[in-house]
Amino acid sequence: MTTSWQETVLADVSGRGRISDPQIVEMIRQAVLTQRLPPGTRLPEVTLGEIFGVSRSVVRKALTRLASDHVIVQQPNQVARVAAPSVEETREIFAARRLIEGEVAALLAGNLSAEQRHELAALIEREQEAHERGDEASRVECSLAVHRYLADQSPNRVLGAMLADLILRTSIVIALYKRPGMEACYLDHDHADLLTLLESGPAEAARRRMHDHLSELEALLDLRAQEARIDLAAILGGVA
Repeated sequence: MTTSWQETVLADVSGRGRISDPQIVEMIRQAVLTQRLPPGTRLPEVTLGEIFGVSRSVVRKALTRLASDHVIVQQPNQVARVAAPSVEETREIFAARRLIEGEVAALLAGNLSAEQRHELAALIEREQEAHERGDEASRVECSLAVHRYLADQSPNRVLGAMLADLILRTSIVIALYKRPGMEACYLDHDHADLLTLLESGPAEAARRRMHDHLSELEALLDLRAQEARIDLAAILGGVA
């Protein structure tokens, strides 16, 4: 990623015309998912209104939706911030994701269509290529896309929706607790190994491999209480 979040947003805005609150929700959600907006980042209504060229009422609608999706936190008479879960909540998020994504993997194991296998393999290949060329932003996006694809393809739609929420919340805690230099959700060959098990099964092996994958990722985090020190002004180049 060679451009700032501000430049990315402004380029997107200029190509869309009038921006709606669902579009603001999606752009902020993606910025959080790809860790361009770290946990604890302040999101003042006035600043967001200036960035997106919308009224504060539109911004408030977007922030309300983001709060309901656990992307941000809002307190009365305080500026909204990107969520910064505690260590205890982080462990609970990972525990829940192991249960849900492990079950989704078990349901998919041995039942992938040729198209699903092809699409997953392409995502994993793009992730590996991004890693090899040192493009961390693209690699994170590809990694997230692998897990979101599993959520989208879940035979159980309720579990798929729960997994999509947990993927977002996991991305937030990784941004908060990852060690310096850590490459988020990149454990060499893990996704390729998962694909092999999803292609052939058995279901229990796919479930166990997913559990191990997420446990290994959690083990890479520095789960000590810490405070995010980056605010929106820093990310947006002094606009705030």
